[in-house]
Amino acid sequence: MKLKFKFFSNPDRNLFFLRKLKAIVERVVRYSSFMTFGLLLYHLGYDPSPLAYALSSFVFTFCLILIGVGYLLKIVLNEPTIFIGRVILEILLSLFLISFALLRWDAFGLEFSEGILSYSRHYFLVNILVAILFFIEVSKFSLSINKLKASPTLVFILSFFILILVGAILLSLPHATRNGISFIDALFTSTSAVCVTGLIVVDTAKDFTFFGQTIIMVLFQIGGLGMMTFTSFFGFFFKGNYSIKNQLFIRDYINENNVGEIYSTLLKIIFFTVLTEVFAALLIYHFTDDSLFASKGDQIFFSAFHAISAFCNAGFSTLSNGLYESGFREAYHMHLVLAIAIILGGIGFPVFINYYNYLKHVVVGGTKKLLGLEDYRHIPRISNISTRLSLYTTGILLIVGIITFGIFERNSTLEGLSPYGKIVTTIFGAVTPRTAGFNTVDMTMLTVPTILIYLILMWIGASPGSTGGGLKTSTFAVAILNTLSIATGKKRVEIFRRQISNETIQKAFAVIALSLLVIGFAIFLVMLFDPQLPLIDVAFEVFSAFSTVGLSLGITSQLGTASKLVIMMCMFVGRVGTLTVLIAVVRKAGQHRYKYPEENVFIT
Repeated sequence: MKLKFKFFSNPDRNLFFLRKLKAIVERVVRYSSFMTFGLLLYHLGYDPSPLAYALSSFVFTFCLILIGVGYLLKIVLNEPTIFIGRVILEILLSLFLISFALLRWDAFGLEFSEGILSYSRHYFLVNILVAILFFIEVSKFSLSINKLKASPTLVFILSFFILILVGAILLSLPHATRNGISFIDALFTSTSAVCVTGLIVVDTAKDFTFFGQTIIMVLFQIGGLGMMTFTSFFGFFFKGNYSIKNQLFIRDYINENNVGEIYSTLLKIIFFTVLTEVFAALLIYHFTDDSLFASKGDQIFFSAFHAISAFCNAGFSTLSNGLYESGFREAYHMHLVLAIAIILGGIGFPVFINYYNYLKHVVVGGTKKLLGLEDYRHIPRISNISTRLSLYTTGILLIVGIITFGIFERNSTLEGLSPYGKIVTTIFGAVTPRTAGFNTVDMTMLTVPTILIYLILMWIGASPGSTGGGLKTSTFAVAILNTLSIATGKKRVEIFRRQISNETIQKAFAVIALSLLVIGFAIFLVMLFDPQLPLIDVAFEVFSAFSTVGLSLGITSQLGTASKLVIMMCMFVGRVGTLTVLIAVVRKAGQHRYKYPEENVFIT
């Protein structure tokens, strides 16, 4: 008794003991959540034998109890936190998991009563919670990624690579497809989903089950926002804090210079994403005909799938012919909803955050002035150059796309449509090559001038910090401005009464040069591996893959294994960025302490 009293009366030993106990509980909860999620996937993806089914279900239930008890212990062991809502949520979650697990066993003999999968609401809810718990634990674990001492650029690339590999394994599960799938096709589909491209080698509607389609939807949702954006937000919310290393590490992913605003920025990104996707899904559900679906559940899933796919600029569809499917090609209201979601997803989160801060300042400042609390204070330069360049360039490209599509397709894909149908189809035709990938017309019927315009629009792509890919609107705008400055004899590149830095100009032309090299080399390789394919179709395919668009002239399923690998590399490099890959691979040069004499090189 004396030793026990002495131990607990020592504050240092108490603190050491609590930290050790807390670490053990954290590990138990983490590995139990991994185990339950793995068993859930095992039951969803396979048909286990009765013995394996019973044994795995027993382990599943036991792990649920460990998770529930672990969360209660963590609440007791943790220091007081300001996240009261998180504490209440964890208590309710713990009690639900423990009570659910105990109800599945006989009170006396502890004999196992039911398996993991069941169609009752309680079992469905538990399976959803298991997936959420797994994601929470992965998110918390991802906050320790900075311990690897790897550069943020390399971690960013590896996160996409790991997600693609995991997605390919999940899509290879027997229950993910109706007739099986080769690993190369599963890898291609996973790459296309994670890189939010939309190119497919198998029919998403016919070849994948509901389980497989759900996996694809989750992949392009996470891939659209970025793995680190998702995990960083949820990891912080459930862990409760960031270390300084975490903040500096995550700052590079979300383009936030102010370290103190990292969580606020992540919250705005997640909120904007969820709000847009939910609102788009509700409108899609409203504007689709009930008779086109077998059940309300199918209609809800269709709406959610296409809303997320549109906002993430993924281009995946649960329709075999895309939006050109009979019964959907005339749903023009739905097309407009998808077009708006595509534009919002491709405009870039920095633009949204910029104008959110502006509107917040106007509303709050105006309210305080009306109430007489303080005078309205003007804050200059709410909208920075990057935001304005993205908006102006996006607007110009949309106008150019609408005009050219309307002119060149008036006697082709637009022929026979109603006046309203022609307007909506023209607008959608100008929006979709901006990395969206949906089609409301027969792509094989496009005229050659339209295809060439599409190549340019696909190459430019969406805005920086968005869910889309491509060269990026600001990069293209800076290159054009620099060209005009040289033509007019200016020594500086100026826009909106500001001067663009030389470093920005150098990066813009480096990205342009690298993109053309990658696209040109990919076209050469595909033509080498599949020489029977038309050159214009191959060029369109490669441009679409590199810019993560997903439009195709119908040759994706005809590609050989080697060509599929080339297209996959194009999608991956196009999503993470050519300059990002180069920075991660090439060793950085040290600081120059010398300067050579300058000399001109003949350019023209």
